[in-house]
Amino acid sequence: MGHISENVTLDNPAFIHESAWLYGKVTIGPGASVWPNVVTRAETYEIRIGARTNIQDFVMIHVGAASPTIVGEDCSITHHATLHGCTIGDRCLIGINATIMDGAKIGNNCIVAGHTIVTEGSEFPDNTIIAGVPGKAVATRDCGDANLVNAKFYSAMAESYANGEDRLSKEKVDEVLGSIGQ
Repeated sequence: MGHISENVTLDNPAFIHESAWLYGKVTIGPGASVWPNVVTRAETYEIRIGARTNIQDFVMIHVGAASPTIVGEDCSITHHATLHGCTIGDRCLIGINATIMDGAKIGNNCIVAGHTIVTEGSEFPDNTIIAGVPGKAVATRDCGDANLVNAKFYSAMAESYANGEDRLSKEKVDEVLGSIGQ
């Protein structure tokens, strides 16, 4: 079983898995979801998770030595990613096992590819695709709509899990797909 400390603020999230470990000054926004074995630790600065953002299985989020960790709205922080004292804009997708270090800033509508390491103090503007070790801009493209689709699917799955169901109905899948571009 996980743990939610008394300093955590849950602002009507869609779903918090029972194995999540949330410590310190952490705010989980409306409609956000926190999946199995996520760990957040905010002993000094704060962690803020934006509305409808999904924090997927085995993600580690920690504050930096001199900075909070802020994640925007409608983001997908995918499996095994590590966020450490960084800022992530809205509608971003952080790939599997990516690491984003202290003081790094990722703009809106970005993708950080799986296994990328974004080093301390790196800054990337809106609409950047980042990949490599160390992370570098490899393309410029507005990925906001595509990233939003992923976030919408996770919102639908969070609602389903909160209701004790671990699969989406065909109708729900069609509803999410029908909302693309709206």
